[in-house]
Amino acid sequence: MSSSTAAPGSSPLPDAGPSSLCAREPHVPADQLVAEMVPPPRFDSVRFATYLPDPNQPSQSEAVRVLEGFAAGLGGAHAVGGGKRGFFGFGRAKAQPPAGPRGVYLDGGYGVGKTHLLASLWHATPAEPALKAFGTFVELTNLVGALGFQKTVQTLGEHRLLCIDEFELDDPGDTVLVSTLLGKLVEAGVALAATSNTLPGKLGEGRFAAADFLREIQGLSARFRTLRIDGEDYRHRGLPEAPAPFSDEEVMKTAFATGGASLDDFAHLLEHLAKVHPSRYGALTDGVRAVCLTGVRPVPDQSTALRLVVLADRLYDREVPVLASGLPFDRLFSEEMLNGGYRKKYFRAISRLTALARDAKGLVGA
Repeated sequence: MSSSTAAPGSSPLPDAGPSSLCAREPHVPADQLVAEMVPPPRFDSVRFATYLPDPNQPSQSEAVRVLEGFAAGLGGAHAVGGGKRGFFGFGRAKAQPPAGPRGVYLDGGYGVGKTHLLASLWHATPAEPALKAFGTFVELTNLVGALGFQKTVQTLGEHRLLCIDEFELDDPGDTVLVSTLLGKLVEAGVALAATSNTLPGKLGEGRFAAADFLREIQGLSARFRTLRIDGEDYRHRGLPEAPAPFSDEEVMKTAFATGGASLDDFAHLLEHLAKVHPSRYGALTDGVRAVCLTGVRPVPDQSTALRLVVLADRLYDREVPVLASGLPFDRLFSEEMLNGGYRKKYFRAISRLTALARDAKGLVGA
């Protein structure tokens, strides 16, 4: 296996053989964090028009309608003293931010297209990219850690919109931190949009997290309008079952035949993830066109499992296919994990890795 490493944003030469994610130690300067808070590559081209509502779930069409109005209401000058009209088409021009909803919360199970809608809102908002930000909860907490609280408030306070995907309700300390930050941003006139995961111990399948989200953000709850989005995981709607894992030989042969591919032993990759901060997992995959893994096996503990979840999210965002040997991805997590407080994260990771495994199937023998 080659240990050569491509420069960020580039791919290895086709005749150089596959690179190794384990050989990469990416570093992201703090001053790049805000500039990089845009929808991930998977969602570069999504728009409200490309969201396909399930005809059996009218709440999906309604969410699109309301979000289009929300985006249109963000036009014009900044909310504070800018003579801006109220959100959702309510209210007239005001000198101060209106007391009504300053944000929207997309409430639904995994795989119903919440991130697609959140990114569509970002794209539809009539403002320069520098005036709107999009990131996950983890990326937002990393920003506060890099810039400091006051500098983060100052920087994001100039924005018109902040979209937060996968608000981490299962981390009480960070939830309080971000809730306080959002309060400051609302005071500055920033509009908010968010999705979230589920709190630990809330195990109901298909359960919605709106009540938990509104409770955890405490004083901000009145500032959010909740949009419930019903539906099943779209990644499995009418799609074939996940392909069976390939042999080690097939994975290695494909890795060497695919320009820009990486090739790693699964256990070694899990060990390497422990040495890289999760905020850098996106940079870890820069320039990688396919991830090839040998010897996939159950993850040994919850800390390792949560790191793998973050990597799966970043690979899914970047549409990087994953070709693997060993066990199928639906056997990554133990029954105890799948019945525990982080079950929603694990099911999301299984769903996303399964989709990426389907994408990788066409690479074999190509």
